Amino acid sequence: MDVANVTRASARGWAADLTPAHWRILAASFMGWIFDGFESFALFLVVPMVLKSLLTPDQASMGAIWGGAAISITLLGWGIGGLIGGIMADYLGRKRMMMLSVLAYALLSGLTAFSTSFWMFAALRFLTGLAMGSEWSTGVALVAETWPDKARAKGCGFLQSGFGCGTLLAAGAWMVLQQFHPMGADTWRLMFVVGAIPAFFVLYIRRAVAESDKWLASVRERRWAATEGGTVSTQVKRPFTLAEIFREPESRKRALLTFLLSLATTVGWWGVSSFLPGHMLQLAKAAGVANPPLWGSSAALVYTAGAVVAYLLAGFLADAWGRRAFLLFTYAGCLLSTPLTYLWASTPQSLMVCAAINGFFTLGCAYSWMAIYPVELFTSSVRSTAASFIFNASRLIAWVFPLMAAAMIQTFGGLSAAAMTLGSIYLLGLIVPWFLPETVGRPLPD
Repeated sequence: MDVANVTRASARGWAADLTPAHWRILAASFMGWIFDGFESFALFLVVPMVLKSLLTPDQASMGAIWGGAAISITLLGWGIGGLIGGIMADYLGRKRMMMLSVLAYALLSGLTAFSTSFWMFAALRFLTGLAMGSEWSTGVALVAETWPDKARAKGCGFLQSGFGCGTLLAAGAWMVLQQFHPMGADTWRLMFVVGAIPAFFVLYIRRAVAESDKWLASVRERRWAATEGGTVSTQVKRPFTLAEIFREPESRKRALLTFLLSLATTVGWWGVSSFLPGHMLQLAKAAGVANPPLWGSSAALVYTAGAVVAYLLAGFLADAWGRRAFLLFTYAGCLLSTPLTYLWASTPQSLMVCAAINGFFTLGCAYSWMAIYPVELFTSSVRSTAASFIFNASRLIAWVFPLMAAAMIQTFGGLSAAAMTLGSIYLLGLIVPWFLPETVGRPLPD
C-alpha cells in the first residue's frame, strides 16, 4: 500500500500533496484578485462616458486631463491602500484582512454608481483604491504560506492570473452593456454595481478559508527577524514591520533591489499598455479598416490574453529554470517585444500578434514574479508587509504618469517614441537579478 501511494504521488508530481483546503484558499485569493482586475479595467473602459455624464461643459473641453486625473487618483489610492493593508495583514492576519479588503472595496464600488459630480466620483475611486490595494498582498501571502513548497510557485502564478481574468470579465460585461444601453448615457454606473458583487464573497472566505499557521506561529513565538538567519530584534514589543524589513542589511538589500525590479515592471507596463490602444487606432486609420476604435479595444484584450497565458505558465517556468533565470527571461522579453510592437509592426494585423507577445512579457511575466519571488525572501512575520512594499511602492511613483500622458507624447515625439522611452527602464531587469539570492527548491522562510 505504501509503495502504491508513493507511485501515485510521483505520478501526480507537483500537485501530489494538495488538498481541497489548498484549492479553497487559492479560490478565495483568486476571486478577490479577479474583482481587483475587474475594477481596474472597468475604470479605463467607462471613463469617457463618466466624463460626459459628470463634467460641466467648461470642464469637458479638457476631458483628457480629467480622465487622467480619475485614473491617477485611483492608482494613488491603490498604492497607499496596498502598503497599509499589507502591513495590517502582518498584524491582524491574512484571512481577516482579506475579508475587510474585499468587503470595503465592494461597498465603495457600489457607491461609485451613485456619483453626482466628478469630485464625488474621484473621491470614491480613491477610497476604492485604498480598499482593493490590500487584497493582493494578503492573498499572495496566504497562498505562499499554506501551499506545499513544490507547488507554491504554481499556486502564486495561478493567483496572479485572476487579475487578467478580471480584465477580460470587465471587457465582456462592458460589451454586453454597450449593446443594450439599459440606462442610456448612465449605463457606466452599472459597471460599478457589478463591482459590488464581491460583498457576498466575504461569506465564502469566512466559512471556507483558514488562517495561515505559519503567520500564527511567527506571532505566537515572536519571531521578528525579517529574513532567514537574520538578527532578531531585541525589542520586547513587536517592532513595526515596515521598519523591520529595512533594519537588517540583508533584508534592506532584498527590499530595495526587488523594488527596483517592481519599478521597472510598473513604469514599463504603464508606458507600453496605456499607449497600445492609441497606437493601434493610428495604424487602423492609416490602413483604412472598418471601425478603427474596435481595433484599439481589441488590441487591449489580446494584450491581456497574452498575459493570462504567462500567468498560468509562470510558476512552472520559475521552478524549472530558477528565479534568476526567469527574471532575466522576463525582462529580456520585455525589451525585445516593446520595439517589436511599436517600431516593427506596421499593420493592424501584425500589431495584434505583437500585442499578444508583448502582453505575455510586460504584463504576464513581469507581474507574475512579484507573486512568486518576494514571499520567498522574507519571513512570515513581515512577509505581507514586504510583498506589499515591493508591489505598491512603485505605484506611488507611477500614479503621476496618467496626468503627464499628453505631455510625454508631445515631448517624446509621438506614441511610439513615448512607449519606447519608458520601456527602456526594463534594462534594470537584466542587472538587478544578479544581486539577489536564488530561492528555487528552498522551503519558505519561517
